[in-house]
Amino acid sequence: MRIDRSVVPARLRYGETFNAASWYIDRHVAEGRGGKVAIEQAGRAVSYAELAERVAQTGNALLGLGLAAGDRMLMVVKDCPEFFFFFWGAIKAGIVPVPVSYLMRARDLAFIIADSECRAIVYSPEFAAEVVPALAAARTGARGLALQAEGGVLDDVAAAAPELEAAPARPDDVAFWLYSSGTTGRPKGVPHRHRDMPATCEHYAVGILGLGEDDRCYSAAKLFFAYGLGNAMTFPLWVGGTAILDERRPTPATTFETIETLRPTAYFGVPTLYAAQLQALDQAGAAGGGPVRGGPTRGGPAGQDRPDLSSLRLCVSAGEALPPDLFRRWETATGLEILDGIGSTEALHIFISNAPGEVKPGSTGRVVPGYEARIMDEGGAEAGPGEAGQLEIRGDSTTPGYWNRPELEGRTIVDGWLRTGDQYVGDAEGWYHYQGRADDMIKVGGIWCSPFDIEARLMEHPSVLEAAVVGCEDDHGLVKPEAHIVLAEPLRETAGAPPAADALRAELVAHCQEDLPRYMYPRWIRFVAELPKTATGKIQRFRLRS
Repeated sequence: MRIDRSVVPARLRYGETFNAASWYIDRHVAEGRGGKVAIEQAGRAVSYAELAERVAQTGNALLGLGLAAGDRMLMVVKDCPEFFFFFWGAIKAGIVPVPVSYLMRARDLAFIIADSECRAIVYSPEFAAEVVPALAAARTGARGLALQAEGGVLDDVAAAAPELEAAPARPDDVAFWLYSSGTTGRPKGVPHRHRDMPATCEHYAVGILGLGEDDRCYSAAKLFFAYGLGNAMTFPLWVGGTAILDERRPTPATTFETIETLRPTAYFGVPTLYAAQLQALDQAGAAGGGPVRGGPTRGGPAGQDRPDLSSLRLCVSAGEALPPDLFRRWETATGLEILDGIGSTEALHIFISNAPGEVKPGSTGRVVPGYEARIMDEGGAEAGPGEAGQLEIRGDSTTPGYWNRPELEGRTIVDGWLRTGDQYVGDAEGWYHYQGRADDMIKVGGIWCSPFDIEARLMEHPSVLEAAVVGCEDDHGLVKPEAHIVLAEPLRETAGAPPAADALRAELVAHCQEDLPRYMYPRWIRFVAELPKTATGKIQRFRLRS
């Protein structure tokens, strides 16, 4: 099944030369936004004029430190204005920034240092305990540049000239890299071109979300993710809006505090965080008291404050499929829809999505204009409506290929089509329904079943906070579903009564049998403290199978 809603907005018709920094950074002062806040975080604000000056100074400083056009520069940097300065300063100078996760341990970081052949690694001082040994282990001669004013690279930035001519570049030239690890395997270098960021901004941020100059974007997903990079940096800069940053680990408390104090209009989260936020709202008594958009009030037995979410007009989710019950509970508690979508590091951002006022709970949505999608069956033919297969996409922002991975590239990118590894079913109206990762599908009694369908049903039960389902062999060597569940509240045992865990297991099995085909109910249920996940929040089901 394939749907093509491709359009080419006028702003995506480039000339022969195009350095993305010129559009994202330099034009705003000329267009009269010099005094407007471009970046805001608790206790700090950066105007568009200051941003342009700091970007130029940073680019000059990097060139002065010996980096040259085409050199890679790793970034292990927290969410702060300096991330913007170094990312765009590098691009403007012709250097290739490579943001990577600051959650990585030294071993994986050493691999990326060597694999990328980077010349330097810029890092926030708090990550030195991993970065310094990684540099020593990689033994490539890459230079460490600590983001500190005394004895660090910020001294060089402060002393650099505040003007810099953008390095000549073509739209198809590589502007930056990201690293993708997916759910398994070694990290893979994913180059992206100067034209890729504008494509995601124009097709999705403007075309689907309707973002504009008055919007304030806050992303719980961090800037080193492709998802966060768009949400909190390229989207607001593209439309002349404001990026809201919070360097803290996202929790219900920190995200609600940021929303209340910095007043974003667009909030970008992931299903795991939305579930935790709903749990916090329940504990505060907010869910039973109607939408929480009119200001904070006292509520709940603990006397906690309801968060004031009245500034929000958009809530977005990606990273994992959004269970329909989670959508409904959030809408009931807050009065806001969650717009679920799917993207990838290789595509840079979301390419299938629900849209404001056009949401189907349990569906990933429809194809974002500017992209094409098709579902391919096991025989290599396009699947029809209602038929499952692997999702493939192509569009203006997909990577031209992987760094130094020719075999993977040959399997994953074919004739411009990116094989996502996700199983989907499409319907006749163009809605796409997630079935799980291709390698997560379970064949039970000769019938393929989606772990996501079982997980979604389990999460409708009030005792379940999170669920992950994998295939497990029974005593006869036959594969059946096994559920790993994080509970919303700890079990309470009662003296003289049957074990509470056994009673809840039976209740959850019956709950699944009421709504799912008989063969799909979980044969085993394990209660766990947490589920193994990637840094982006994707459940690592392969670790549950081991």
